[in-house]
Amino acid sequence: MDDPLTIPALRALRRILRASDLSSRQLATTTGLTPSQLLLMQEIVDRGASTPTQLAASLRFSQATVTNICDRLEKAGLVARNRDVDDRRRIHLTATEAGKAAAEAAPNLLQTRFVENYAALPQWEQAMILAGLEKLAEVLGVAASDAAPLLDAGAIAR
Repeated sequence: MDDPLTIPALRALRRILRASDLSSRQLATTTGLTPSQLLLMQEIVDRGASTPTQLAASLRFSQATVTNICDRLEKAGLVARNRDVDDRRRIHLTATEAGKAAAEAAPNLLQTRFVENYAALPQWEQAMILAGLEKLAEVLGVAASDAAPLLDAGAIAR
């Protein structure tokens, strides 16, 4: 670690990882939800009745992940599953009052701050950051890993 840029790079990466962990813990303490559960819950609240397919496409999660998260949210009493009256094969998810309250009580996620502040940057700066992050993924040997667009270190379907 004699390179003068290695230590600052590791510190910056550590700050990001630590902020993600603290954000997730604050969310869990406040609402009992994980970041992926909150994103799905907020999407259901914003859309009203939605199908798992619509939610998966909107959040860029896999269908299986959405189903797994919805199972947990339903078990917690935060969402309800209802069959479509015209097509009994189709399921619609709606937020319960408890689900709406949990989404409302949730603190601002680190991911939300990232999305807002990143979008405010000029496109050339966004491209530089993206290139750096992709190179970092290569350096760490994780570039080929499948990852949902979620700023959280834990398993997405938890």
